[in-house]
Amino acid sequence: MTRAFDTTDARGGPERPPPDDDLHRRLVYGDEAALADAYAAYGDLVLRVAARVTRSPAAAEDVAQEVFAHLWSRPYAFDARRGSLRTWLSMLAHRRAVDWVRGEERHRKATHADETVLRAVPAPGPAPDEAVLEQERSLLLHSALARLPLPQRQVVHLAYFAGRTYRQAAVELGIPEGTAKTRLRTALRTLAETLADPPLRGEIP
Repeated sequence: MTRAFDTTDARGGPERPPPDDDLHRRLVYGDEAALADAYAAYGDLVLRVAARVTRSPAAAEDVAQEVFAHLWSRPYAFDARRGSLRTWLSMLAHRRAVDWVRGEERHRKATHADETVLRAVPAPGPAPDEAVLEQERSLLLHSALARLPLPQRQVVHLAYFAGRTYRQAAVELGIPEGTAKTRLRTALRTLAETLADPPLRGEIP
């Protein structure tokens, strides 16, 4: 069994990280103690980098877990000729943290788009003097639905009229979940634009 590198200074000083070549060699050979040594030496650094970018302690923990999982599963990705392990882990943590921020931004935009469509749906029970407008709006919505491409219309029908989730819709239509989600989001965006800028009276097909 490979012996863990002694990180205690011989003069009784603070612990210092083990040499990169020693850690790298042990990681390549699957020495779990090497991963523990790497985390002990650089875990705080990775957390600080991730927290500075994500501004979320929980997200920083997730990023750190991904970084060290990557180091464990792909130790050959580190090339000592291009820099130190400390620098490599810092760069990897920064990239993963940026990916997390971008993913959160995409999620917020998608949620906002869905909420915009839901707010465009009229409240139930309109007053008598609003009945005509309500009827025109309903006609406009159904007309816009009819103009959607068939693949998008199928997902909308299952998600909003048959009560399916996009995952269930994907299974019923035999398509990937990502495809179902994209079609639904595109359809909702089209409907939202149509409801926000309706045609003039008499132009509805």
